[in-house]
Amino acid sequence: MKSRLWPLLLFIVAFSTQAEETSPIQDNYGYYGLEPEIITNYITTGRQLGYIRVTVELMLKDASTMALVEHHAPLIRSTIIEILGEQPAEKIKSLAGREEIRRQCYDKITTLLEEETGKDLISNLLFTKYLYS
Repeated sequence: MKSRLWPLLLFIVAFSTQAEETSPIQDNYGYYGLEPEIITNYITTGRQLGYIRVTVELMLKDASTMALVEHHAPLIRSTIIEILGEQPAEKIKSLAGREEIRRQCYDKITTLLEEETGKDLISNLLFTKYLYS
């Protein structure tokens, strides 16, 4: 039985070392949380006032750019507030609308930061808390 397992063991060891040699280098991702959370109004019909409360985390392509992103945090916050304030209640309250808003925030912030810094800094934008009334 030992003689049958030996070739299999050699194959596994050879395959695993080959996989390690061809695997890409891991990126140095980092996360930047906008503090405090964002609270703003959105468009409603009638007399009732609607508000949304979100916590935003930015996934950075390189953790060493954290200070640069922090420097531009007021621009990022302002952009998100502007985008949320333009949304109708139906979009705020639907799951598909939430994803569309998240994507719109990501696209706009990525564009603005690239214009300001000349670098592509953000890999993703996440809503870690999303409450509305």
